[in-house]
Amino acid sequence: MRRLPALSSLKVFEEVGRSGSFTRAAERLNLTQSAVSRQVRRLEDELGEPLLIRRHHRLELTASGARLLRALGRALHEVETAVRAIRERTDPARLRVNVPPTLAKRWLMPRLGAFREAHPEIDLSVTTQLSDSLADSGLLDCAIRFGDGEWPDVQSQRLMTERHIAVCAPALAERAGDPPDLRRFTLIHVLADADRRYLTWARWLDAAGLPDLPDAGGLEFDLLDLSVEAACQGLGAAVVDRGMVARELARGELVQLGSVAAEGHESYWFVTHRGEGDPPKVALFRQWLLGEVERA
Repeated sequence: MRRLPALSSLKVFEEVGRSGSFTRAAERLNLTQSAVSRQVRRLEDELGEPLLIRRHHRLELTASGARLLRALGRALHEVETAVRAIRERTDPARLRVNVPPTLAKRWLMPRLGAFREAHPEIDLSVTTQLSDSLADSGLLDCAIRFGDGEWPDVQSQRLMTERHIAVCAPALAERAGDPPDLRRFTLIHVLADADRRYLTWARWLDAAGLPDLPDAGGLEFDLLDLSVEAACQGLGAAVVDRGMVARELARGELVQLGSVAAEGHESYWFVTHRGEGDPPKVALFRQWLLGEVERA
């Protein structure tokens, strides 16, 4: 058995410590000021050490009080998160999905209006943290992942494979001639790590029959969004997935260089918990996603 003070006393102290006042804590807890003061005094007696320094019109935490307050803040946050996860996992109207940030912004967001029209009964929660693991999460219902589809402890279904095209600003394309001479372009690269590029340019050049064109120089960005913006601003040419720049192409902010579309080596996958059938809300989202991919 854990030898802990009563949870009620700990919660009262946590509120007093955060508010710095018996009066404000009493109002928030719907207790009398004397009841709050007694609870804190009882906790101090049980611990054998003061947690608060009672000064005129204000309270100060002792070193032990500050330490306990920090620990209670972390612990109560964990409890609150777990309770919320349990409650929300059983909510048939709330669908929680984790999506890579670039896909969320450039592909999913423009289509969410259509999903809301088709399924107004479902409320979406979209997160984009790359560390948000479906396998370890009790809160997520499903996810979209980029990779080879080989992940332990989850089920995956391929949604779409990238099709890389070369793009640049219209004015830059005009100055480069017809057909455009790629040697006249600054190449824009996306970084996979601080010192390593994605190989999208090398693979596109191979597919275009231009393997000898040098791609060592150029601009580098750690976000695809920045690379696309740089291309829109006329700073150079970028190789990107066609689906990620559909709006810029439609608006005429970017134009495609040539007709080559090189297939990417990895894909986007719809990922769900292993060993579980789709809940109705997940099944609806899966079906809608597949329909949007087919129409893209």
